[in-house]
Amino acid sequence: MYALIDGNSFYASCERVFRPDLRHRPVVVLSNNDGCIVTLTAEAKALGLKRGTPLFQVKDLIKRHKVAVFSSNYELYGDMSSRMMAIIASFVPEVEVYSIDECFANLSGLKNLTSLGFEIRSKIFQWIGIPACVGIAPTKTLAKYCNHLAKRVPALKGVLNWNDLTPERQKKALACQRVGEIWGIGAQLSRRLEKLGILTPLDLSLASEGLLRECFPINVIQTARELRGLESIEFEPEAPLRQRILRSRSFANDVFDKNDLLSAVTMHAEEAAGVLRKERLRAKRVGIFILSNRFKLESPSYVGVDSVDLGTYVCDTPTVLNHAVKLLDRLFKPGIAYKKAGVVLEDIKPQEETAFDLFAFEDEKKSTLSAVLDDLNAKYGSGTICFSAVKRSSEDWKMRRAMKSPSYTTRFSEVLKV
Repeated sequence: MYALIDGNSFYASCERVFRPDLRHRPVVVLSNNDGCIVTLTAEAKALGLKRGTPLFQVKDLIKRHKVAVFSSNYELYGDMSSRMMAIIASFVPEVEVYSIDECFANLSGLKNLTSLGFEIRSKIFQWIGIPACVGIAPTKTLAKYCNHLAKRVPALKGVLNWNDLTPERQKKALACQRVGEIWGIGAQLSRRLEKLGILTPLDLSLASEGLLRECFPINVIQTARELRGLESIEFEPEAPLRQRILRSRSFANDVFDKNDLLSAVTMHAEEAAGVLRKERLRAKRVGIFILSNRFKLESPSYVGVDSVDLGTYVCDTPTVLNHAVKLLDRLFKPGIAYKKAGVVLEDIKPQEETAFDLFAFEDEKKSTLSAVLDDLNAKYGSGTICFSAVKRSSEDWKMRRAMKSPSYTTRFSEVLKV
């Protein structure tokens, strides 16, 4: 048996934890550079607001109904996610973190699963203030679907155990939603399924496997089996090894100055190398990209992409940064309105499967230096110590977050004062 636990309107719920005055007020959270709505509460949905809508299109509606608007506060959301996952892990044998706001839990060997679901939901809300829903079922796909129903049917009070339903009610539950609501069935697949008369999850569970094999990829067949209660998607308590690490961000304003691009690339290189060390990995290939603003048709269009093989596996920031800067020198063209830059690390292996060059003493010094910087930033806050290029230019390259809330849980200077 598995459970799928997720936080409701997670980003907005994180904001409400520290703003009780917003408890019954519509709240929306915006994407990078305050562009589009990415999270919204039930009160905001009732006003007609939708995910993906650009902010400028609904400014009048937001002002008229006094909707609380926030820029994405990734520091806060990441920390609240870690706390939520730790609470869930204290109740179950294993956890598979699926995204920042949801995870699968292995319930093998546990009893009274419905009561356990309510207890987990209660503790998450009591300890960190995040409302959550729990779906429990014999397969991951059914657990995800139960969670979907638990959110939409108030009578379930946030928890649904598939095994609590009679066979007749299970069929009704599968027949009450469109097939596109099933985990793994996106808009394109749902349109193809509907053309074959497969309109609901129940239809998919009863569909001929031969027909599905003939018309669809293997994941659709696995989904159909899971809807019948046959486990076909493995539980993965350990995340698969990263194939690449990408750090990038769009700029608040168009960037023309090379030093601004250098600042962005430096920051992304620091973050990417930090991920390597945190997850005990090393990379052998470093790449960067710089992109022009594709929406400015009157300006020259440019896509600059390049990478270099280092010849050895590394995880220290100076080495990654050094090669990223050389690539920037090679790619930069003056007169271009740049809108985005990023750093990519590839050919990644666990540290224990790689070794330092015995004669490369400088590499060992750089790794030691990077570890010291990690410790200082962990103790005094992210960005306490960084490479000077990050702070020596204008603010144009930084992401626009004009309505960002404080980092209540990760910065001493922003802790709530009562």
